[in-house]
Amino acid sequence: MEDQEETTVRNAKECQTQNGESKREQEEEGEKVEEMVVDRDMEDWNGFISEEMALGEAEEGEVVAEWRPGESVTPQHVLWLNSYTKEYLCSPDDNIYNVNFSRFKIRDLDSGAVILDIKKHCPTEIQDVIELDTSRFIQYHFSPAFLALREIGATLEFTVGSKALNRFRLIERHFFRNLLLKTFDFEIGFCIPHSRNTCEHIYCLPDLEPETVEEMIANPFETRSDSFYFVNNKLIMHHKAEYSFTPQRETDTSRESGNCQ
Repeated sequence: MEDQEETTVRNAKECQTQNGESKREQEEEGEKVEEMVVDRDMEDWNGFISEEMALGEAEEGEVVAEWRPGESVTPQHVLWLNSYTKEYLCSPDDNIYNVNFSRFKIRDLDSGAVILDIKKHCPTEIQDVIELDTSRFIQYHFSPAFLALREIGATLEFTVGSKALNRFRLIERHFFRNLLLKTFDFEIGFCIPHSRNTCEHIYCLPDLEPETVEEMIANPFETRSDSFYFVNNKLIMHHKAEYSFTPQRETDTSRESGNCQ
């Protein structure tokens, strides 16, 4: 597809667009702001933010109300959750932007070792077809050594349909039983239509009590996470995961379905 654009986000505040797309910079109130040109309009690129947000933290001046079924789910609502969700908070057809994930890779930042590499077949063209992906749940099998890691990089590759993504945001909530382990909040920013994108999220893993680590190892799949994806503060995707840290025989940790080129 000749008009495909490929956008890559790396680490903290670096974004780069290939196939001739340029970046412009301007001074605003003494700070440098990066912007992208799309359809002759300037769209703010929010960069890449990796930070832990306090439980229940709301934007300045905003009052967080209790969420009720049928209401729109906001970032503030999921930040108030005190446990792993029992149900999905949105349906697959809420992904009106046709965000389609094609690869997920985890690496240890200290050693550079790849811990997990899951690939999905990538189409040669980015089509505006909404795929109602029912595989919103996954189980991960890691060794106990994973819990000793301090920082990991999670690379996510995805494509976007004909609608641009404004303020694309991922909030992850990790629990062991009803204990909140950590909240991760990543602002991915703006993604142009018909684009293939790559971003790497940097996770600073929490310091856990030895007793908690032992319990997590002894009780596989009781460590869980909710991943909430927002566009313009509206929930469009909700994925769930469970984790096992039990010892297992040495296997190839990379799984591949099709080829990404």
